[in-house]
Amino acid sequence: SSTMSFSEAEVQSARGAWEKIYVDAEDNGTTVLVRMFTEHPDTKSYFTHFKGMDSAEEMKQSDQVRGHGKKVFTAINDMVQHLDNSEAFVGIVNPLGKKHATQLKIDPKNFRIICDIILQLMEEKFGGDCKASFEKVTNEICTHLNNVYKEAGW
Repeated sequence: SSTMSFSEAEVQSARGAWEKIYVDAEDNGTTVLVRMFTEHPDTKSYFTHFKGMDSAEEMKQSDQVRGHGKKVFTAINDMVQHLDNSEAFVGIVNPLGKKHATQLKIDPKNFRIICDIILQLMEEKFGGDCKASFEKVTNEICTHLNNVYKEAGW
């Protein structure tokens, strides 16, 4: 498994960038999911209870979309807290990846889609520096998840 190489400065700036968007975890998490479902409608097929929702407005109001948006942000937050501890980071990513690969059977490309939308939202709300500070984190998350998928025989 790859070990992470974040300098202390990178960890601090990534955490600073993440804090800005995590303050409104539920709203921002919801925005990210609604964008994903709207721009990549095939991703909705994994969520049986979202399937019938066509309008972004309807999705934004859904407790299930909101709940999952918050869940995604909480998981990323746990990872962000452990950027300086490879073992703890992997301890969060691995079970998450395994569950999505084996039980939920989610195509791993969707993790990249979510990460890209998060970066896009960061840039819109807080500018390019904020996005740049977090890019390495999203790459790390996606790389680790892809490794877990390979190990699971995806």
